[in-house]
Amino acid sequence: MALFDKAWARRTGGQFVLRIEDTDRNRLVEGSEQQIYDTLAWLGLDADESPLVGGPYAPYTQSERLDTYRPFVDRLIESGHAYRCWCSQERLAQLRAERAAARSPETGYDRLCLGMTEQERAELPGFTPTPVVRMLVPDDVELTFDDLIRGQMHAPHPDDQVILKADGFPTYHLAVVVDDHLMGIDTVVRGEEWISSTPKHLLLYHWLGWQAPRFAHMPLLRNTDKSKISKRKNPAARLLWFREQGYLPEALRNFLQLLAYPPVAEGQEVESFESFVERFDWANISTGGPVFDVTKLDWLNRTYIRSLSVDDLADRIIDHARGAGQLDGVDEAGLERIRAGVPLIQERLTLLSEAVPKLRYLLVGDDELEFDADSVSKLKEDAPQVQAAAIEALEGLDEFGADAVQAALRASLCEGMGIKPKFAFAPVRVAVTGSRVSPPLFESMEILGKPSTLARMRRFAEVLAAR
Repeated sequence: MALFDKAWARRTGGQFVLRIEDTDRNRLVEGSEQQIYDTLAWLGLDADESPLVGGPYAPYTQSERLDTYRPFVDRLIESGHAYRCWCSQERLAQLRAERAAARSPETGYDRLCLGMTEQERAELPGFTPTPVVRMLVPDDVELTFDDLIRGQMHAPHPDDQVILKADGFPTYHLAVVVDDHLMGIDTVVRGEEWISSTPKHLLLYHWLGWQAPRFAHMPLLRNTDKSKISKRKNPAARLLWFREQGYLPEALRNFLQLLAYPPVAEGQEVESFESFVERFDWANISTGGPVFDVTKLDWLNRTYIRSLSVDDLADRIIDHARGAGQLDGVDEAGLERIRAGVPLIQERLTLLSEAVPKLRYLLVGDDELEFDADSVSKLKEDAPQVQAAAIEALEGLDEFGADAVQAALRASLCEGMGIKPKFAFAPVRVAVTGSRVSPPLFESMEILGKPSTLARMRRFAEVLAAR
């Protein structure tokens, strides 16, 4: 929602407003508000007006605006468009149970309290002294409205919606209408689950004599099995999970855009936010229930990672690794080795979180490097002799660059011993990196330097001798 909200605001020269709608006190989750701020900031979708930055219509948190709503509730009651309801929760639960047992098509409130005084209602069962306030929805309420994305829509007939709860807090339905009007909102973007509520909101605008905004109801994202994404069951519903995994914000933003909007051109799915804004049109949004498939996101993330400069990627890797605790105990020299190793792994990365594990061999002490048992077991029987010849070849090098190292080893092992490169370099790779599979070998040896490389190779020679 925020992505498309902001695109439309930028496209039209408007303001992107973030309002915290926290009137349902039973559903508040500690830390969730900060998570919203952090997520939007990380994705580059900061609001123009919000509780954090303020704005001309502050406060932007609904729980701080309670005095704003009450006069409009009183006005609706006085005009006969709303009424107080003293029915207890037990009475309402009993009503629903009786209707279910009778298979009644009726689902809304039965208007028992309509037209009654508090004294009159108190004489009947199921009374509570703290009433709610309900809309009096007319039978002929208009159910058709225009949607920016979907065209003409027809919603089901609403019931007498509660607009003020017993605790004095407005429900979403009243608060959002009042705030959208007072804050000058002219375009409301929300999920398709709110389509059925739109006639209620349009009624409130009409009763209060206000111009209604335009509505755009976005399609809901689905899991790969087409089920609705659950915030409780799917970690991906919490967007900061993607930051923790090592996705780039621009890749995730691009991915979210593609879920409901066509690519800039056939086969051209990578697009900047600025380009997206320039061609944004509500009519182009797909309503087909987009599937949230991280396979496409992984591809996008790899593409974005490869497009970064080495220095930018190194900065992002280190920043992510610090936040993830991957660099505990790593000194400045270790950080420099990471920076030097980034070009070796840039083409192999899908996530930022993979970088430090791939370069871990550059960060451990020469006497602490662990040799992968499976890699050791798969070496040829002549591995000790190959290792000894490799050590001898490297000891005589004055210049220890990748090209010089490769030339020396090829001359000694491939030409001198007649061994194919695949087998000649395998013992050296395990000695230097701990595994038969690693980033480019000769460049790794250059980063480690001659003393460290030879120390590892001599230590591994002892391991091979003891096999």
